[in-house]
Amino acid sequence: MVLLLLAIPATVLVAILPGRGNRRRAARCASRLLFAAAGIGVRAIGLDRLPASTCFLASSHASYLDGPLLTSTLPPRFGFVIKREAMKTPLFGWLAMRLGSVFVERFNTRAAMIDGHRLIQFARHGVSLCVFPEGTFRVEPGLRAFHLGTFLAATRAGIPVVPVVIRGARDILPGESLWPRRGWVEIEVLAPIVPAGKHGDDARALRDQVRAAILAHVSDPEREHAEPQ
Repeated sequence: MVLLLLAIPATVLVAILPGRGNRRRAARCASRLLFAAAGIGVRAIGLDRLPASTCFLASSHASYLDGPLLTSTLPPRFGFVIKREAMKTPLFGWLAMRLGSVFVERFNTRAAMIDGHRLIQFARHGVSLCVFPEGTFRVEPGLRAFHLGTFLAATRAGIPVVPVVIRGARDILPGESLWPRRGWVEIEVLAPIVPAGKHGDDARALRDQVRAAILAHVSDPEREHAEPQ
């Protein structure tokens, strides 16, 4: 309850600040303060592996805490790619827009193709983004199949994808829970993976390499599901 009471005014204060850079820096500080108030420790490993140039981050996803956890850890130059339906979430949708998040369609094929072209343009213009390539998470543990769109965009733009692993978030805030528990979360940045070329096969190979790297370090087992389109 204390965390919720603190989070609401913090969200409003961050969102009304002038300048996207200022808002992102404030969101980083606010996230750290909220986690400290909730008794949640965050340990980051491998931040020195982040390229200085434009890149996409592809992170494992197991909890509603994952976005705020990455916000508290990553440099403010990184924006987020978020499912479009999240725009309707009270306060969160507004804050995400104010932070410069990119909203993408998951179900409409034509809209998803347009969003893919937008990601390519963002990358070509030097915008670094963090993506959850599973698209969502479920209550039951398991690393699911990765959507291809992010990897197509990275391949066409010729930028690396950096695998990121979040461990412990599911234990602190499981999918069916509203209140986080105390505990520690570990965020590990793995070595960047550079696409071998600019074609569809190169994008699929990049996706598979990134997923294999995350699977080798994540605590969740592999979950067999049909590949997203």
